[in-house]
Amino acid sequence: MGVITDMKRILFVCLGNICRSPLAEGVFNDFITSKGLKNSILCDSCGTAGYHIGSPPDKRSILTASNHGIKLDHQGRKLSVRDFEEYDYIFAMDKNNYEDILALKRKSVGNAKVHLYREFDPKGNGDVPDPYHGTMDDFEEVYEICSRTSKKLLEFIQRG
Repeated sequence: MGVITDMKRILFVCLGNICRSPLAEGVFNDFITSKGLKNSILCDSCGTAGYHIGSPPDKRSILTASNHGIKLDHQGRKLSVRDFEEYDYIFAMDKNNYEDILALKRKSVGNAKVHLYREFDPKGNGDVPDPYHGTMDDFEEVYEICSRTSKKLLEFIQRG
């Protein structure tokens, strides 16, 4: 893998910023740390809705991450127009949030590139399913998607 010469800023976005996007952030941070790239890539997450501003991730997200040796210490926040200026890449967890992100981007002067997260999933495109109303198995499924997507996502960012 090539060396990243300047800091890349990555933002993961779902609806409420307590389930999918904090898991994606935590898994990707763990992955880049294992590759020695923690000082080259900055990750954060947020939601398109303001339901959980200041809240920690869902307890089931925290438990799922913890079961894989990952600590989530994020506080929920809402996507803002400034994020398009401050981040290089914004990854939407699903098509609805992708459309909301693009609508907000039109109000921004920022140049962040917006993608659907599962464009980089080796097992296929589509939405990252929202586990909020589901079981622990649903949270584990989100973890598995994030885990297997990390390698291709990193390769894409490095080509950037």
